[in-house]
Amino acid sequence: MQLEVLQKIVVDALEELKAQDIRVLDVRSIASFTDLMIVASGTSTRHVKSIADKVIEKCAAVGIRPLGVEGQREAEWVLVDMNDIVVHVMLPQTRDFYNLEKLWSVDVVKALRY
Repeated sequence: MQLEVLQKIVVDALEELKAQDIRVLDVRSIASFTDLMIVASGTSTRHVKSIADKVIEKCAAVGIRPLGVEGQREAEWVLVDMNDIVVHVMLPQTRDFYNLEKLWSVDVVKALRY
């Protein structure tokens, strides 16, 4: 499946369950394990888990199963590894603490290489 099609399926699933502050990070030039990271927030642990479950459900409907899912029990941060796309659904305070958008920005990675 083309990356753009998978991205649309994931983002549509996130939007369907009202995920907040959805960000798509293109990490192809700085990571070898995935092409895109999609980060989104949920309002509660139940919401975070439901959003992640919806991503898994929508991808499964088109024949794509995740390589792995982490964090479903606590649901403060659920990671869904779809191989070409890694989805992070987090509580806002968890997202603020880890700040993945900054961590995976090209400028920060370039600074770490030197």
